[in-house]
Amino acid sequence: MADPIVTPQELLGKLLAGQEIDVLREAAIGMLRELMEIEVQGMTGAALGARSPDRLCMRNGYRERRLDTRVGTLAVPIPKLREGSYFPSFLEPRRRSEEALFAVIAEAYVLGVSTRKVEELAQALGIDGISKSEVSRICARLDAQVEAFRGRPLLGRYPYLFLDATYEKVRDETGRVVSMALVVAYGVAETGEREILGLEVCRSEDYAFWRSFLSGLVSRGLAGVALVVSDAHKGLRRAIEEVFLGAGWQRCRVHFLRNLLSLVPKDGQGIVLAAVRLIFQQPDKTRAKEELRGLADRLKERLPRVSALLLEAEEEILAHMDFPTEHWKQVSSTNPLERLNKEINRRTRVVGIFPNDKSLIRLIGAVLCEQNDEWAVARAYMSRHSLARIYQANTTEIEGEVTHAVAIPIH
Repeated sequence: MADPIVTPQELLGKLLAGQEIDVLREAAIGMLRELMEIEVQGMTGAALGARSPDRLCMRNGYRERRLDTRVGTLAVPIPKLREGSYFPSFLEPRRRSEEALFAVIAEAYVLGVSTRKVEELAQALGIDGISKSEVSRICARLDAQVEAFRGRPLLGRYPYLFLDATYEKVRDETGRVVSMALVVAYGVAETGEREILGLEVCRSEDYAFWRSFLSGLVSRGLAGVALVVSDAHKGLRRAIEEVFLGAGWQRCRVHFLRNLLSLVPKDGQGIVLAAVRLIFQQPDKTRAKEELRGLADRLKERLPRVSALLLEAEEEILAHMDFPTEHWKQVSSTNPLERLNKEINRRTRVVGIFPNDKSLIRLIGAVLCEQNDEWAVARAYMSRHSLARIYQANTTEIEGEVTHAVAIPIH
């Protein structure tokens, strides 16, 4: 129920009578109501309770909106109109990700798996009196939005596809806390815009999962993939080769360097890293190969495993050089996903342990949906002209139930 109106005169009378009253709380409610009355009067053309020939529409009571402030949770009565709608300009509707965070915390309470950290967060947000019906209502609305986003058709062609995974703590159906992979697919459309293409949670990143996940993207319309960028997971590589026939594969340069430096003594890592970086600074693939093979020869005696790994990964780490030069920085690694991963990690650290995998998808799905909306109105990530050069020729290949366009990479 909304907090009752207390006029300044009534407030003063209560204080003089010695009644206990929260002055700041009542003052805040009074100020908010005054601001809303000014806005509503402009929309209706008449003050509250006044008759006017200039009236535009009638009022229709009030609806309650909870507002968390430094003086506590206020039940603010928002005026309703018989025609149209009104929402105070100084109150911002909850964003999807904020509602998702609220839902995760609330669900943790209901399921009895909350931690002290989550309790402190809930108190900081002013969340009190959480009911199961409220949790169900919020979760149902968010789930519908997230599922619509995850299952939407993919239109047009996507020359570049990035795949990455992070691990989060989730409580399974038996009550045990397990580590689950949060997989995100991100692409660059032929128009130059970035887009979140897919999101899934799994227990293990094996071949069966990756095959199913990638085939699901294709069934939704993903086509024209010319280069897939990911780490060197064997099951993933096999799935990429089978689902995206004719597409190139770029091993993430950042992940590769980490693996390479793990084979080098600490006192020599700086020198080796500088030498390897010279490979990627070459103006074309031919010179890059020459630099790589020369470095492998120089390291063959002192660091044979490093030399062998360089030669073995030659094509994998230089695949991006088959594409337009202006794209090399963006497609040589999964680093374009780093900022997105930081935003995901910022949200998941707050929760700590998710009550189930559905709540993880709910929260991260809402975050990614918002990010996708921001990219849709942002400046193009790559130029349409440079991307068009990738599709110099097209053919259609069929492998089982998977059909898609294959791009012919050019410089």
